[in-house]
Amino acid sequence: MPRAHRGASPWRKAPRAAWSSPLTLLVAGVTALLSCFLAGAAVLHASAAGGATVSAQAETSCPDLYGPSFTQRDVSPAAMPALLDSARRHAPAHGFGAPRASMYTPDLPDVEFGGTAYKTRLGYTDGGLDQLTLFDGSRAPGLWMGGDLFSQAGLGLGVRGERGQLPPVVGVYEDLVNPAPRWWCSQQALAVQQRKVDPAGGAIVFATDRASFDTAVAAAGVGQLESVRVTFDAPAPATVAEAEDQVRRADELVAAVRADLGPGVRLDAGVPFSVSHEIARMAQENVRDSILPLAALSVLVGLGGIGTVGLQWYQRRYRHIRLHVTRGAGPLALGGLAVAELGSALLLGGATGTGLAHALLGVYGPPGAASTPAKWLSVAVAAGVLVLSVALLAGVVSIRVHREFQLGRVTGGRGRQVLFWLPWELGAAVLALLGWLRLTERPPLTATDPVPPIDPIALTYPVFVVLTAGLVAARLGWLLLAASHRARFWSRPALQMAIRRLAGARAPVTGVLVIGVLALGTLAAGNGIADGQRNALETKSGMFVGANSRADTESPVGTGEVPLPEALRGNSTVVGELTGTGSVVLVVDPASFTGSAWLGDFDPALLDKLGAPGPDGVPALRVGHRPGQKTALPGLPDAHPVADLALFPIIGGKPGYVISRAALSPAQLTTVPKWTVLSELPLSGLVGALAAADLAHPNAVSRDAALDSLPFFLVEWTFSFVVLLGGVLGVVAVLALLVAVEVRRRQNALAGALVLRMGMRPRALLRSHLIEHGALAGMALVTGVACGVAVAAISAPRFDPARWLAPRSVPPDPTLFVLGATTAAVLVVAMAGWLAVRSVRTARTAELLRA
Repeated sequence: MPRAHRGASPWRKAPRAAWSSPLTLLVAGVTALLSCFLAGAAVLHASAAGGATVSAQAETSCPDLYGPSFTQRDVSPAAMPALLDSARRHAPAHGFGAPRASMYTPDLPDVEFGGTAYKTRLGYTDGGLDQLTLFDGSRAPGLWMGGDLFSQAGLGLGVRGERGQLPPVVGVYEDLVNPAPRWWCSQQALAVQQRKVDPAGGAIVFATDRASFDTAVAAAGVGQLESVRVTFDAPAPATVAEAEDQVRRADELVAAVRADLGPGVRLDAGVPFSVSHEIARMAQENVRDSILPLAALSVLVGLGGIGTVGLQWYQRRYRHIRLHVTRGAGPLALGGLAVAELGSALLLGGATGTGLAHALLGVYGPPGAASTPAKWLSVAVAAGVLVLSVALLAGVVSIRVHREFQLGRVTGGRGRQVLFWLPWELGAAVLALLGWLRLTERPPLTATDPVPPIDPIALTYPVFVVLTAGLVAARLGWLLLAASHRARFWSRPALQMAIRRLAGARAPVTGVLVIGVLALGTLAAGNGIADGQRNALETKSGMFVGANSRADTESPVGTGEVPLPEALRGNSTVVGELTGTGSVVLVVDPASFTGSAWLGDFDPALLDKLGAPGPDGVPALRVGHRPGQKTALPGLPDAHPVADLALFPIIGGKPGYVISRAALSPAQLTTVPKWTVLSELPLSGLVGALAAADLAHPNAVSRDAALDSLPFFLVEWTFSFVVLLGGVLGVVAVLALLVAVEVRRRQNALAGALVLRMGMRPRALLRSHLIEHGALAGMALVTGVACGVAVAAISAPRFDPARWLAPRSVPPDPTLFVLGATTAAVLVVAMAGWLAVRSVRTARTAELLRA
């Protein structure tokens, strides 16, 4: 037989022939899309986690410390030009712009202004005037004085200190107070005034230009500057790769300047952001190692779907395959025919999946940018998965042809029985147990850990528990279907036919059941653990701070002698803290506390039970009750508990009491050693209002900065990939169900057409298919959701990176998830039933019987 006649035509016409079954093409394309999407998404997800960490570290770092930093202490003013000139000369070669110089003198105890000596510090920094608020004056050469010292000394613009030797005071600026604007953070210890009168850190007088600073230093008799610092306005890196490049260039610049100045010069030089880069790199590696087993599992599931598509194509094209075999075509050629028919769908699906992985990174991934090398790597990995998919499709068809037509063996039979009796669920259970043991042995995070240690095996525990449940459910389903021939429900023909159809397709049914349970279980577990960590960070920080922001304040504010500033009234409250009896005693104002403090799940009505002392003692809310906890209050009658609470803001879960300030007399209020302002305002608003009213505000803290959020984010980002995996597996489960319907289309159409001819109503036939698919979806839904919710509840506290701080991490209420999953299952069952009945209505019985 001529070669061209033997094989060229069918292979050349294969793409057009594939359209005889559009659903098979759709399933093949979508399966490739999901496989390549997950493969590429895993790489991008890890890189985005590193990028998100870099961005978070950049937000907490000083903007001028992203690049190199040079500091000289206790140096002569004459030594400054050498450092600055060297940095300016070498910076362009390493990708940095003009250096920023800042200089400060030590505290000068007796600088004279207006005939009075004041403790003062002189300073200058490039661009500093742009970051100060000018009350009065101009930017002419001279000095800018803080408003507090200017008003205290009763000076006027133009005055010259040190008996006329200092440059003139040409401007009055608003004093910087802690926490200072972020631009000043690297100079905060020197540029921020600490006190109003005779400040311990010195009232800061800034020179408007370098020449004025040099003149002022010489006039004040300063022999050595306390600090000289040179930094650069480098851009904030967005990815780990960018941070690594910036740190490398900064190290090279530091080395060049050191070599220029010589070994005899005292120079503190380095790259402060290198620590942040190292933390980001570790975070990226932790997330990558954590999701790697899950990504591999997802790719295997996708490849399994490709294998199923190959078997379905073999069954659908069996007559043509047999014809080609009789004409001399070999297994490899017929494997190539499958690729020729479905290859375009695989390529299109794979390319689309890779593109979606990049386009949707902001939806499924951490809130960071992926690096360019990671983007290329994701494309390469997705391309590798696509090549494996094509090879697997050809291999499955080739092996099936070889076994059936060359060896005379039909796959299935004994081999399928052996596969069934293998204890797959026992192996999954062993892996789940190993993950649980590693999870329980996981040490708590300590303050010295920049990134929490993550055990990838421990993180697979929820997935393998769900997989074990799915395999157990599949085995039970297989055994029930094997015994279903004993079922007699002929009085209800719709139910009886549904059971017989399920029994006739045990293998596809159990496969869909396993994938469905795994999809719903991983969705429930991943969503519960990820949301649990997000909620834990919110509740722990709220419990620790007690409000959006807080700051300690002076006793007169607590006692009421000095009212809160106008800007804080209605949005802030003052609480006192007493100790000395082994319990923390919190003194609150119930009226303002409920409107200003962070309450969480606390019922504010309980505060109405507090008030003045009664015959039984001081009404108090008892917090964190312990056996033997004393009811004694310092300097007060004993506490009379009116309610028990596990937690309360500021106190947390420690033993303590909450009482009303109405229980204390004015004299007792003055004995409270510590008063704190809790506010709904951001920290800058709280501190600014207190500073404007000349009120002290030490120990200021906000909810955003109270806890290190990175450990919580790492767990959340890891399990967000589990959620993504569950969503993709859900799509795979739906596709598997539709493939099963498509494979049995002719069989169902013939059987349905015959029973309709025998008198069954179309509505009863639809009900039968809905029972069939509903039983499968219902079993997957109940098993998967129940297992996923349970494993999330068990493991969420174990993944809590701050177990030492109450409250424990718990998953959110799963009601909405259950309702959403149920709605989706109902829609899928309705679609599958409609497709099955549609094939019956469009079928021609005679043609089916003839086929």
